[in-house]
Amino acid sequence: MLLSRSGLGIRHALRESCPVQLCPRRSLCCKASPGEVGPRKPKRGGKSVQPAPDDNGHSTSTPPERPAKITLEDIAVEEEAEEQFLAQYMNSCIKVYAIHTEPNYSLPWQRKRQMNSTSSGFVAVHEGKTYLLTNAHSVDYHTQVKVKKRGDDRKFLARVVSIGIDCDIALLDVDDAEFWEGVMPLQFGPLPRLQDGVAVVGYPIGGDTISVTAGVVSRIEVTDYSHGSTDLLAIQIDAAINGGNSGGPVFNSAGQCVGIAFQALVGEDVENVGYVIPTPVVHHFLNDYMRTGGFSGFPALGIQWQRMESEALRRAYSMGASSKGVLVRGVNPTSDAAGVLRPDDVLVRFDGVEISGDGTVPFRTGERIAFSYLISNKYVGDECELAVLRGGQLMQLQVKLSKPGQLVPPHIGNQDPSYFIAAGLVFTVACEPYLQSEYGREYGTQSPVRLLDRMYHHFPQSREEELVVLSQVLACDATLGYEDIYNVQLLRFNGTPVVNLRHLAEMVAGCRVPYCRFDLEYNEVVVVETDKLHASTLDVMASHSIPAAMSSNLRTALGPWPAAAAAAAMEAGAAAPAQAPAAAVASPSV
Repeated sequence: MLLSRSGLGIRHALRESCPVQLCPRRSLCCKASPGEVGPRKPKRGGKSVQPAPDDNGHSTSTPPERPAKITLEDIAVEEEAEEQFLAQYMNSCIKVYAIHTEPNYSLPWQRKRQMNSTSSGFVAVHEGKTYLLTNAHSVDYHTQVKVKKRGDDRKFLARVVSIGIDCDIALLDVDDAEFWEGVMPLQFGPLPRLQDGVAVVGYPIGGDTISVTAGVVSRIEVTDYSHGSTDLLAIQIDAAINGGNSGGPVFNSAGQCVGIAFQALVGEDVENVGYVIPTPVVHHFLNDYMRTGGFSGFPALGIQWQRMESEALRRAYSMGASSKGVLVRGVNPTSDAAGVLRPDDVLVRFDGVEISGDGTVPFRTGERIAFSYLISNKYVGDECELAVLRGGQLMQLQVKLSKPGQLVPPHIGNQDPSYFIAAGLVFTVACEPYLQSEYGREYGTQSPVRLLDRMYHHFPQSREEELVVLSQVLACDATLGYEDIYNVQLLRFNGTPVVNLRHLAEMVAGCRVPYCRFDLEYNEVVVVETDKLHASTLDVMASHSIPAAMSSNLRTALGPWPAAAAAAAMEAGAAAPAQAPAAAVASPSV
């Protein structure tokens, strides 16, 4: 499993790694010195010639020279030269100190205990501009970020300028001009090749000073980025990546930065599997910032597709023996491709590049990679040309790339979770962090089956649609008998389908009928008397120390809930009268 924890880097067992030589000169242990002892290969085509004996029968050959001694002084000189070569690049690596206050998704009106973390970062130049980069999970839900240069005893306050959760990259800035004095930004290098030597530089656990671990490039392919749950290009290396290495630069043998360390694969059968964000993804993030002033994300077609490796399947879709492509199973209604692509289309080419039956495209020499790599190289709003086989006819289609919505999003963009409380009923919006808070790291298998089905197999029907769940029922007189209901989807309120949490809050606030009926998944029904709704909500808020009955985003849009008169009566110690809110709103919010 790929694991990433905000601000704590990646927890990965320390492994022995293969060293890589970064110095342009070969080290003494690899360089043949004059007089080196060891077997020598005879010259090609030559014969071994024995020396002629003298008159006494003794050999007349000269004795071999003794090998030159390698002294400690020689080794010290060589190590000093190597250290000087690395120092100019390591000085651009900085240590990041962050203080995080993450929300409590299970009790969304609260935040967790403040947490400190350390990670790594570096200064680099791109398109003539200097940037300070680290991982997004290193500064998630930050309340304060400080940075410290190598060899400096001062910490400088830093600002988070942009966060790319999808690609796990964050852009920082420091206002104090002293921080930038003497900093030589790194140069980005090209995408490395397999077996190229690399070195990971950063401040991992186990010490306070800078650390260097070395290895080689093991694999380059599209990989799941655990922090943003996005499939992007990544480099797999066998160098150790431990907690605190997150955000640190990865160097090639020329001293160029070829990526950012960000996650590791952990497990009983795994050894030395670390992952690096390659320079094409870093450049995409920086170019996006230069274009938009923020982060618009990586685009997607918004389709579910199936491999077409079966000959019978290809024949059924009127494809020839040499035809290739993937089958479109479904199209996300929130995607711009929804009006262009259809289920049962066969996607043959993307921007002129042929897609094989297993969903891969050519990548460099003799390699193949998932065709989503071609899409991720573009930006939100770019146009692409698709070759599609529809009903046996080849068609050329133009599609605008977008960032489709997800019914159960993998993150909420460092925002506070939304919630709404009516009597003791606590409603919130389902997202992967919420499921992880409720069911732990194995939420992908331990969560309720219906919620998992919607997370993996369902699309939202509009940009406004959210999966609203009844998180829990807090004990009060109005909800007596419902305490065992939790984590179940809310389908309808008083017969009206619920589109999102704001829609629910509007309908509850505008309810004028005697009963509030909540229809849940599994045909469960919860009914609360409307005239007891306001008073019971205030009772629950008081008994559970809840500061507000709805999240700040809903208060901004709808105003306070319950009504102010009821709250004033509650504070005065009197029974809170049931207030009739403004006009009922039964349509979804846009």
